[in-house]
Amino acid sequence: MPVPARPLIAAGAAFAVLNAAPVLAQGAAPFSIYETGQRFGSLQEAVAAIGDGDGTIYIAPGRYRECAVQEAGRIAYVADERGKAVFDGTMCEGKAALVLRGREAHVEGLVFTNARVPDGNGAGIRIEQGNLSVAWTVFSNGQCGILSANDGGSRITIDHATFSGLGKHPDGTGAHALYIGEYGALKVTNSRFERGTGGHYLKSRAPQIEVIGNSFDDSQGSATNYMIDLSGGATGRIARNTFVNGRGKENYSTMIAVAAEGKAHSSDGLVIEDNDVSLAPGVTYETAFVGDWAGDRLVVRNNRLGRGVSGVEGR
Repeated sequence: MPVPARPLIAAGAAFAVLNAAPVLAQGAAPFSIYETGQRFGSLQEAVAAIGDGDGTIYIAPGRYRECAVQEAGRIAYVADERGKAVFDGTMCEGKAALVLRGREAHVEGLVFTNARVPDGNGAGIRIEQGNLSVAWTVFSNGQCGILSANDGGSRITIDHATFSGLGKHPDGTGAHALYIGEYGALKVTNSRFERGTGGHYLKSRAPQIEVIGNSFDDSQGSATNYMIDLSGGATGRIARNTFVNGRGKENYSTMIAVAAEGKAHSSDGLVIEDNDVSLAPGVTYETAFVGDWAGDRLVVRNNRLGRGVSGVEGR
């Protein structure tokens, strides 16, 4: 959804480090609706004011211990300054900082950290229905960055995002850095996955997928599994990514798993090309770049495989 710009946003501003954000949000009404000029003291009040309409909520710099549920409408959640509006650990409905089940949502420039709930599925964003687009957003030090329900008629698009320090909590609960259910399509571009603490970096049940121009850096990971898990198979393209497998793997058998949980969707024509693939220094095991449980006609070509990494292995 289009997001109106306003003068307070510094175009092209870089992410600030998390501890640069002030402890409390500045001002009594840090949430403003661009279209009406209304200002609110809580994010949930701003969401309720938009209701089933369309609106853009600009969020002032600060560290927020609150959350919101979107039940309707098309809403954009945009930081006044990228990387300086931090949602720190407060979960709505025992699910996420943002629980989204309206018609559409866009999230830009925010930071989500310490997303944890007792069942292990705490997330920065829980998308339950409708289209979702995410840009220039950081998810760190929690269980899930983004977790979805099923909505086969909608799509999820992620660009210039960072997923860092996500997965299992030391108590054993947790899931995956990015976990998408039976959505219509998933597109992830120009994003970074790093320092996983368990589970997969990207797990998707969507039948269509594009993963292009991303970095999957497991060199500092611990107890991690696949870089990409296409659980039921998928078509689409995985290209121009960088993959580095680390030594702290729970499962190092393959980096990309195709239909490891059964063939729910065809993977005929899935293209995996032009990726750079390696093992971190000091890693001594061998692994496959692609583990194929589907038995479909995959197109795997022009990938640059480092020592200890084979191409495609049937399972």
